[in-house]
Amino acid sequence: MSEYRRTISFYGREIEISIGLFAPQAGGAVWLRSGQTSVLVTATSQPGRPGVDFLPLMVDYEERLYAAGRIPGGFLRREGKPPERATLISRLIDRPLRPLFPEWLRDDVQIVATTLSVDETIPPDILCILGASIAIRVAQIPFLGPVAAVRVGLFNDEFIIDPTYGEISNGELDLVVAGTADGIIMVEAGANQLPEQDVIEAIEFGYEAIQASLAAQNEIFTELNLPRVEGTPPPEDPALFEWMQKHCQSAIESILKEFLPKKERDSKLDALKTTLPQLPEGDPLRVQLEANPGLLDSTFKSLVKKCMRRQIIEEGVRVDGRKLDEIRPISCQVGLIPRVHGSALFTRGLTQVLSIATLGTPSDAQELDDLHPSEEKRYLHHYNFPAFSVGETRPSRSPGRREIGHGALAERALVPVLPSQEEFSYVIRVVSEVLSSNGSTSMGSVCGSTLALMDAGVPIKAPVSGVAMGLIKEGDQVRILTDIQGIEDFLGDMDFKVAGTEKGITALQMDMKIRGITTDVVADAIRQAQAGRQFILQKMLETIAAPRPQVASNAPRLYSFKVDPEAIGKIIGPGGKTIRSITDASGAKIDISDDGTITIAADQASKAELAQQMIENLVRRVEEGQVYVGKVTRIIPIGAFVEFLPGKEGMIHISQLAEHRVGKVEDELAVGDEVLIKIRSIDSRGRINLTRLGITPEEAASAKT
Repeated sequence: MSEYRRTISFYGREIEISIGLFAPQAGGAVWLRSGQTSVLVTATSQPGRPGVDFLPLMVDYEERLYAAGRIPGGFLRREGKPPERATLISRLIDRPLRPLFPEWLRDDVQIVATTLSVDETIPPDILCILGASIAIRVAQIPFLGPVAAVRVGLFNDEFIIDPTYGEISNGELDLVVAGTADGIIMVEAGANQLPEQDVIEAIEFGYEAIQASLAAQNEIFTELNLPRVEGTPPPEDPALFEWMQKHCQSAIESILKEFLPKKERDSKLDALKTTLPQLPEGDPLRVQLEANPGLLDSTFKSLVKKCMRRQIIEEGVRVDGRKLDEIRPISCQVGLIPRVHGSALFTRGLTQVLSIATLGTPSDAQELDDLHPSEEKRYLHHYNFPAFSVGETRPSRSPGRREIGHGALAERALVPVLPSQEEFSYVIRVVSEVLSSNGSTSMGSVCGSTLALMDAGVPIKAPVSGVAMGLIKEGDQVRILTDIQGIEDFLGDMDFKVAGTEKGITALQMDMKIRGITTDVVADAIRQAQAGRQFILQKMLETIAAPRPQVASNAPRLYSFKVDPEAIGKIIGPGGKTIRSITDASGAKIDISDDGTITIAADQASKAELAQQMIENLVRRVEEGQVYVGKVTRIIPIGAFVEFLPGKEGMIHISQLAEHRVGKVEDELAVGDEVLIKIRSIDSRGRINLTRLGITPEEAASAKT
């Protein structure tokens, strides 16, 4: 197609859109630019492969360092494994798109968003979601969009649409809302303990802003004559579902009403499926099942889903017998693991997470090599999900998108309550090991990690708890569920994770499996989650009410102070010689920041004190009249050189060695002697002249060593 260009104004920002200029062989390709940030988003599909019974959707976000005028580091000097934030943006693009593809679609669909340039002011992720929505329509892939997204910030008590990086980092809220004309479909947020009502208003504000983007997309589709492609679903044969209903619906309902543990319930359902009556030879249903063996499982799952949802909608009772707003039994323990700096075991129902906290020095901070302005992280949260946690076997691999996403959510929930670097110089790493999973392990990670941080003696501002909310929607009837378990997530319509303190929310993440819900339903879910969070928080505080007063005995002790940044070179010395000598002499580890902050790590206070004294002596400004105890380093015919501070030495002229006349310097001093000296003068070239004369007893008593 020939190039189509359109510029839309969105809350004071111009977004330039070009279709048909780039990637002519892709199904659909859209280039978008806002400020100096530009992205290319493509959507391509191929016919489905035989035997695939799900939508094989791939969404990839690609960062190229040329976008910021940089050459990648490393030996290869090219981009390799995507950085963590690129993976998170891939998930952010994926989540509002996935529920809008028809359930029956089995084509291979791939969305690729590539950042071509970035001005470090405008984040590219919202542009990528807009581009994906347009590219899918251009590619004529069946899709129930359009979908749009907007970022909402809170700065100086005012909501801001699409804030810059600076406004995000200095504000109280970083909220992404995505939705369609039917309602909200995705929410992702980090907040600084904002009250629930403020967050609700921000979501409503964002959803109103989305309408302008949806309208602009519809105008583009009309101008390009691109109608929505809904596709033709395969013909449905209700006979198999009706036959299964007849033979096992009542048995399924009975099993669901027994309120059994997960393993026992699953075993009974599996046994029921295998005891279905045999269909006669040649029966059309038998022929259908023989041709598609997976049809039996999918139909049985659909029937279980129908029964579970009906029980919740009509009776208000869940599969484990809980009320809609009831939390599963909770158990908390801390300090279980020896030698680590902090540990906690958080159990809620069958979900169990072991969190381990480790304290490190500033040099342990993670360096970030991506397109975003921040350069390092001092809080790292990692999440592991082994196969045994769900009773399965599979090879162990490096963390996937799910593990990275869940770790980032828990990290986001806890960052607002961490002490500042000035208050607590440690770099902190928390690892959440999922030992058993039956719903909302990410919120279990938040709770367990809060306890582990408190056990490690990290002075957090407030403890954080989290809960996952679910939704069952049938027509106009809506039921919100607190603390969903696996089956309710799998067969329900929403997974809404809410984390925060007693004061307010620190993180949100909502994903839908339907085309959207109203802001009123979102508000109700947030309010219901508040009661659940507070209940969980109280259980946590019964185990440990406040952070321990001291860090663990085997954690490094950190001591921080500042020096003039111009003195950093003197501390390091030529080739690092001076800093190495201080480290060797004291046994402490020393980190130096560009702003002159010195952080000393040692296992004993005496080692840190020695290192600090040596550094302070090194950078101390010397003045005439000061008295020191120094060591003779070398002797020349006219005098002796004395080092009185690390890296600082001066010369005592032979005439200043004693009150009487000295014939040879060696008659008074030898190399290695300790000697009491006073600074006599400092010349214009910084050379220091010393004397042993005229030192009073009081000066000698207070001499610096």
